[in-house]
Amino acid sequence: MGLGLIVVVPGLVGPRQWAQCSARLWSRGIFLLLEHVIGLHHEIRGLENIPPGPVIIAAKHQSAWDTLFFHTFLEDPVFIVKRELFAIPVVGWLMRKSGCIGIDRSKSMRALRTMRCGAENAARNGSQLVIFPEGTRTAPGVGRSYQTGVAMLYHALSLPVVPAALNSGLFWGRRSFVKRPGRIVVEFLPPMPAGMERHVFVAELQSRIESSSRRLLSA
Repeated sequence: MGLGLIVVVPGLVGPRQWAQCSARLWSRGIFLLLEHVIGLHHEIRGLENIPPGPVIIAAKHQSAWDTLFFHTFLEDPVFIVKRELFAIPVVGWLMRKSGCIGIDRSKSMRALRTMRCGAENAARNGSQLVIFPEGTRTAPGVGRSYQTGVAMLYHALSLPVVPAALNSGLFWGRRSFVKRPGRIVVEFLPPMPAGMERHVFVAELQSRIESSSRRLLSA
């Protein structure tokens, strides 16, 4: 507990980069515990598909593990999250301080404007945007309609959109305290082609992420 406070407090009182550093150290600490106590490891595939510089990572979302992973893996991640997460003590405060873009999903047009403004600022700063197109965590093998926000970012920012498939829900389930030993696989897929129509882009993105995630579930 004391060590956790030592890691988190500087991020809450210092500048944004301190918050990013706190989140990264916290996430790495949890990963070490998972590896050495639970026996839960992870494997990364498709690194060659991530271009340098600002990028949009559109990822499957099955577990709280996913957010921890991107904090440890990316240099300067900016997450697009539901605004109510900011109300969670300590964790939510750190999310806000680290630059996460919080949107109010009950106000769709305002949410899109907030997302675009925050994403443009993040891109100018050279950050990597992380968005979960389903908008929430889903159980392994379950899919939801993808939200339009990712398509708006695709057209507005003209950044590479890299789909990411994973199978984290097999080992750390949604709203589950139980963590299982094994190997989580995160697979980055080739970037989406530029210039696609919005509905075509969303359909193709969903097809790529969902089919690859199903493959990882059965591997």
